[in-house]
Amino acid sequence: MGRVTWGFTSSLDGFITGPNHDMSWMPGLGALSEGTVEDLASQVAVIISGRRGYDAAKAQAAERDELTSEAYGGAWEGTEFILTHRPEELADDKTITALNCSIAEAVDRAQAIAGDRDIQIISADIARQALEVDLIDEMQVFVAPIFLGDGTRIFDVPGGRRVYWELIAEDEANKDAWFRTFRPKRR
Repeated sequence: MGRVTWGFTSSLDGFITGPNHDMSWMPGLGALSEGTVEDLASQVAVIISGRRGYDAAKAQAAERDELTSEAYGGAWEGTEFILTHRPEELADDKTITALNCSIAEAVDRAQAIAGDRDIQIISADIARQALEVDLIDEMQVFVAPIFLGDGTRIFDVPGGRRVYWELIAEDEANKDAWFRTFRPKRR
């Protein structure tokens, strides 16, 4: 069985999107070593994302560049689940599967499809929900040398909640993009 991963690119000040899900800052990440995107994409069978990100990607389609217009810049093929309370509104989009269920049920459905490949969560809110029920096996982080000042925080829990992580890998080939992999410390 594959892992449940949470993958994202962050600004130095902890945002994964700018205001209104803006992704125009992503070229600030810099060049990645050859094959990085393709290698990461090949490991993922199912992506789980949220409705706000889906809607923003559709609304900004004309403005997004090659890297941000599709998952892994178009290098990925697989099944995408969009978690939403209004799946009927997305029924015409045959490129995704809209689900109205808990993250635990979505992961169960994804595991039936993924086999030995990974399930990747690309939404901060859905990842927070998955952390609450101990479903994240790994967090994969690229950090872009930019401050955004506002947007979607990596982890936002009003009142706070601590989640401890241990570093399990540093990608030496992508030092400029500060690519690191962490595992949650289980208690």
